[in-house]
Amino acid sequence: MAKLYQRKWLLIRLPLVLAAIAVAVYLWVCVWPMPPTRLSITTAQTDGAYHLHAQRYADKLAQHGVTLEILSSAGSEENLKRLRQADTPADLALMQGGFGYLGASFEGRDRSRVLTLANVDVEPVWLFSKNREIDSLTQLQGMRLAIGPEGSGHRKVALKLLEQARIGKNELTLLPLSGNASVQAMRQGTVDAVLMVVAPESAALQNMLSVPGIQIANLRKSAAITERNPYLESRLLAQGTLDTRLPPRDSTLLTTSTSLVAREGLHPALQRLAIAVAIEVHAGGGLFHRPGDFPSLRRIDFPTSAHARETLAHGLPWLEQVLPFWWAQLTSRILLICLPLVLLAACLMRLIPAYLRWVLESRVNRWYGELKFIENDLSQPDLTGLDLSKFLLRLNSIDNTLLAFATPRDLIARCYTLHQHIEFVRQRLYRMRGR
Repeated sequence: MAKLYQRKWLLIRLPLVLAAIAVAVYLWVCVWPMPPTRLSITTAQTDGAYHLHAQRYADKLAQHGVTLEILSSAGSEENLKRLRQADTPADLALMQGGFGYLGASFEGRDRSRVLTLANVDVEPVWLFSKNREIDSLTQLQGMRLAIGPEGSGHRKVALKLLEQARIGKNELTLLPLSGNASVQAMRQGTVDAVLMVVAPESAALQNMLSVPGIQIANLRKSAAITERNPYLESRLLAQGTLDTRLPPRDSTLLTTSTSLVAREGLHPALQRLAIAVAIEVHAGGGLFHRPGDFPSLRRIDFPTSAHARETLAHGLPWLEQVLPFWWAQLTSRILLICLPLVLLAACLMRLIPAYLRWVLESRVNRWYGELKFIENDLSQPDLTGLDLSKFLLRLNSIDNTLLAFATPRDLIARCYTLHQHIEFVRQRLYRMRGR
């Protein structure tokens, strides 16, 4: 202990500093790492509303120092597959309703750990025809119907509705067209009807409405359809809402929700930031919803992110409100990792040497106590020569131990004084032996 105390800077304080740095690095890198600076979001075709939303997200995230890479896809089914990929998955995705809990039976519900951050928009199920009004799915028999490519949400909804209407695939011609490609086909007359699930602000929808003679189907028995498909809702589309002639009368449209979802391992800070950005982008009203209705967690398809619930309910943490995003992340780690370790290391750097000094001082005090016992014993009457020899042996033992003691600099004065006292008692013993 004496040697350890003598080299307390090298053997105690330096190892404590190095240990604190190692623990801080481990916690910073492995337990609570900084969020990455790049994100990827998979959307749909570039002429759809998903791509438009993603561009707005990218602009907002860039203000916080996060780069968002936008990946186009065939649609929601492909987006879901990308989120589940183990190698280089997408971080975020915009998903059409019906691909999770609400679109499956109880036995076949999706159990993958894809997390819902929020529902952000409403998407109507548009069924267009040219120069012909449609009010029932059975009227599609014998037609050429564009339902979107493999992997798209349009295709899944269309096939499900056709199956429920008991229309076989051999009773009509299904074409893998969507977006502006389906608009062009409608103009050229190579398709008879188009089913698409897009938001009203989609460029493809606006182009479709400009096709001469275009008609929007007003499906009967929409309540029965929504009963069989919980991810669908019936909403009123008022006369003349889209332009002066469409729709020609109040119509009922089937709608579904658009969800912003994330892979399970996405950094919690980025989940909160994504929700904050979604609030900025989607807080306004739309054709089928009022301002403030979105983002929401009503009728979700996948398990909700706990960070999303907390952010939607209470807003961002205080530090992320008052500081820029990256400064907030850095400050929180300094306060919760570095500061406690610095304080702990500083306390140990004082307490451990203080404890060693107390132990060493106790050792010196114990030697003083033994010396005092010898002095007290010398005061007894009728001491024999054998008793004096025993006292001398005890005294020499203390002296030899003191000589072998690696005296710290702080205790040199006390040890030197003790050595003088031992010599004083030894001389007294010699005088008593010479009587």
